[in-house]
Amino acid sequence: MATVTVRSAPVAGFDFGNCRRNTLLTNEFTQKGHKLPSSRKTGTTIAGIVFKDGVILGADTRATEGMIVADKNCSKIHYIAPNVYCCGAGTAADTEMTTQMISSNMELHSLSTGRLPRVATANRMLKQMLFRYQGYIGAALVLGGVDCSGPHLYSIYPHGSTDKLPYVTMGSGSLAAMAVFEDRYKPDMEEEEAKQLVRNAIAAGIFNDLGSGSNIDLCVITKNKVDYIRPHDVANKKGVRTGNYKYKKGTTGILSEKITHFNLDVMEESVQTMDIS
Repeated sequence: MATVTVRSAPVAGFDFGNCRRNTLLTNEFTQKGHKLPSSRKTGTTIAGIVFKDGVILGADTRATEGMIVADKNCSKIHYIAPNVYCCGAGTAADTEMTTQMISSNMELHSLSTGRLPRVATANRMLKQMLFRYQGYIGAALVLGGVDCSGPHLYSIYPHGSTDKLPYVTMGSGSLAAMAVFEDRYKPDMEEEEAKQLVRNAIAAGIFNDLGSGSNIDLCVITKNKVDYIRPHDVANKKGVRTGNYKYKKGTTGILSEKITHFNLDVMEESVQTMDIS
C-alpha cells in the first residue's frame, strides 16, 4: 500500500539545515573539479530627486562587462510614457527589455483610458513583473514622473519591493551619491539648483565607484514638458599626455638579428564593375 507522508509543522526559531546541505554540495563540486558559480557584479550610479516643479533623474553612461568597459556612452534613462521616465541599474539587457515592455503596456493603458497614465500605474506594473520573476531579472530602477496628482519618485528593487521618497539613489555608486543628497538636499528646490545637485551626486558616484564613469545624463520632468539632456556634463575629461615616451634608436641593445628572405610572386588584380541593368 502507498504510504502517506504528513509534513510536520515547522518549529519556531532559525533552521540551519541548509548549512549542512550547502557544505556537502560545495565539497562535491570541488572534489570533481567543478567551479562554484560566482555572483555577477555590475556597476552604475543612478539617482533622482523631487524639486519644486517636478522630478529630475540622473545617470552615468558607463556599461561594464566584468572588468572591461563595454560602452562609454550608453543611455540608462529609459522612456516609459510622455510624462514618466525610468533609470535602470543592473544587467543592461534586463533593464532595457523591462522598461520597453512596461512602456508598451503603458501606451496600451493610455489608449484605453484616453488620458496620460499615472506614475503609480507604471510603478505597479514594474513591481508586479519583477516580483513574478523573484529577482532573476537583474533590474534596479528609479522611476520618476509628473501626473495629475503632482511629481512622484519611486525606487524599485529587483525582487519587486518599492519605496516612494523625495530623493533616491541606486547602483554600485549609490552610497557616494546618497552622501551628497543627505548633505545638500532641501525641499522645494529651484530647477537649476536641483540639476546641479543631481549632477554632483552622479559625479560622486563616478569618482568613487569603478563601475561608474564617463558622462552625466539628466532628465528634467515637469508638468508641461520633458527636457532630456544627454550629455549634461562630462565628468571624466581626458587630459593631455605630458610625458614623451619615444626613445632614441639604439637605446635598447639588440642581442641577435636574423633576416629571412621570401620569394614572392606579384599578382596583378583588376576590378570589374558588375552589370546590374
